[in-house]
Amino acid sequence: MTVSPQFSRTESWALTTLTIACFGVLANVFQGDGNPVSASLAFSGICYTSTYCMIKWLGATFIKANLKGRDMSKLKKVEIPEAMGAVAAIVYLLAIITFIPFPFYKDIVTATSGGGNRDFVIEAQHIETGRLLHKFPHNKLASYLSAILSLQVIVILGIGDDLFDIRWRHKVLIPAFGAIPVLIVYFVDFGVTQISLPTFLRPYVGGRELVDLGVLYYLYMAGFAIFCPNSINILAGINGIEVAQSLVLALLILLNDVLYLLPSAPYPHPAIDSHLFSVYLLLPFVGVSLALLKHNWFPSKVFVGDTYCYFAGMLFAVDGILGHFSKTLWLLLIPQVFNFIYSAPQILHLVPCPRHRLPHFNVRTGLMEPSRVTFERPLRPIIQTVMKIAAAVKLLDIKTDESGNIIESSNFTIINLWLVWFGPMREDRLAMGLIALQIACGLLGLFIRHKLALLIFTSDNLQHSSII
Repeated sequence: MTVSPQFSRTESWALTTLTIACFGVLANVFQGDGNPVSASLAFSGICYTSTYCMIKWLGATFIKANLKGRDMSKLKKVEIPEAMGAVAAIVYLLAIITFIPFPFYKDIVTATSGGGNRDFVIEAQHIETGRLLHKFPHNKLASYLSAILSLQVIVILGIGDDLFDIRWRHKVLIPAFGAIPVLIVYFVDFGVTQISLPTFLRPYVGGRELVDLGVLYYLYMAGFAIFCPNSINILAGINGIEVAQSLVLALLILLNDVLYLLPSAPYPHPAIDSHLFSVYLLLPFVGVSLALLKHNWFPSKVFVGDTYCYFAGMLFAVDGILGHFSKTLWLLLIPQVFNFIYSAPQILHLVPCPRHRLPHFNVRTGLMEPSRVTFERPLRPIIQTVMKIAAAVKLLDIKTDESGNIIESSNFTIINLWLVWFGPMREDRLAMGLIALQIACGLLGLFIRHKLALLIFTSDNLQHSSII
């Protein structure tokens, strides 16, 4: 099977109109002091049209290069392009690189004689400072460039994984190395390693509100950078789930950003630049993800591959670290955290783990069912006890022999667990159920962060708190 590069009349008109409108917005952005948020929205639209077209144009090329796969959850096992997440990631990287002048336009104009200071006479004492460039926000530019560098590292890892199928144990720590540029900029620009303690813990530490973690905080952020890409990668396996969960997470983070940017928010809020930075990173991501989801949703015409999973997860990690809201991001990642903990027995090989843990497609009914793992040798007694308790509370579906030994179990993923809870269902309904869970958990997380957190903290950082 090849992917036709032909577009319908409706597609052509819609894509052309959107592209022209976006370039029209960009043409007017440099009027006055510039409007980087409008520019970011325009780049998001261009990212959508570019990714949508590139996926269609390159589908046949990917298949010819043997980057293809068969959808095992369909009656017809046709070949479709694989690793298309690389296209979305590259379009995104090109977009945010091209976007660099827009958020700094006003600073460039006021800090260079070639901009707004054309008639400025350079005195001898100004030579060492390079005109007014000492007033340029180099720290903000450094943050932006470090984000790009970290994302490039993780995209290279993803493409390598898609091409060579790197073993998990060989690639699991690479995101931490990719995060080094971001951590260095965090250290130089921000450097805060203190965390705010809940009120009920303060009496045990002499009434202190803050505790300094020092180097442990950087190890925590490195761990955060490892977790995010891998958490997206292990919550995968059905059409659209990787892209849809990432898209929902991006929109939830944007919602959190808007809370700090609304006119009703305290102004000027000290976190406003961090959340504008987050908006600039996420809007183009929304564009490429919408286009990829259009092709990857049930019935999928392309597979996204590991590149997209690593790229999306690293983007969230970079955004949370440089935006100084990693704690908030944990609350949005509740399904991913649960899935990681739930999968840990198989990931750590405490329980046998098959090569693939995708849900089982029942050819007769056309429905997805929990995939299962068979135990050829008896499990350790403590493992069996824990699994039986989990089965009693509907966290597993197990099968025992006459002696009571567990001989079979559903695989330890939230996707299989959903099927254990709600029974066999169509693949698109399964994906929609999990995405509804992601939305509900995310909204609950934001409510906890900005409302319920006040029960155990003295204030919320939406009102100038020092919580990080």
